[in-house]
Amino acid sequence: MIQLDIFSDPICPWCYIGKANLDRALEARPDHPFRVRWLPFMLNPDMPKGGMDRRDYLETKFGGQDGAVRAYLPVTEHAQQAGVKINLDAIRTTPSTVDAHRLIHWAEMEGVQTPVVSALFRAYFVDGRDIGDPEVLADIADGNGMDAALVLRLLATEEDRREIFERDAAARGMGITSVPTFIVAQQHAVPGAQPPELWAQVIDELLTGPAQT
Repeated sequence: MIQLDIFSDPICPWCYIGKANLDRALEARPDHPFRVRWLPFMLNPDMPKGGMDRRDYLETKFGGQDGAVRAYLPVTEHAQQAGVKINLDAIRTTPSTVDAHRLIHWAEMEGVQTPVVSALFRAYFVDGRDIGDPEVLADIADGNGMDAALVLRLLATEEDRREIFERDAAARGMGITSVPTFIVAQQHAVPGAQPPELWAQVIDELLTGPAQT
């Protein structure tokens, strides 16, 4: 097996799209060699614990409503190409994702990390749920075989919070400035929401070696 580390944030639309593209490639090649691990990168590490109004956040980040609209046009287009639903109108809050990353970390220990990541993307981008809310996170945990009561108790503590910030800082120290960023075999970086065809090529080269010309 070959380690595929994915630095992402569950409120990043390109991470959501990138995962969908990767999923399509992996489903088409069930003999793929990847062992997937999700690692934290926070788009907004200084976000207040309660998050921000979504509209205020976007207009501040992109310099007004027109800038926000322009920024999200390619997101909508690429989401359609990837076959994923994004319901931007349903999103009311841009949350802090520290606790969501803590849940992803705990999910790895339980062997359900990728299903939890999928559920977080769906909760945020499709259902418009506040994934900074401990009750929402506990519900996602429960839906993926984790102990919701335990997750709630852990979220009420500082458990692994420092580790998330340290991992985020380590990613930036590696030179990662945007997500998704995929690291193949702890050596080769593949940035961005790459199409399934690229992943098919990567899988083929890993299994058979690069094509000779």
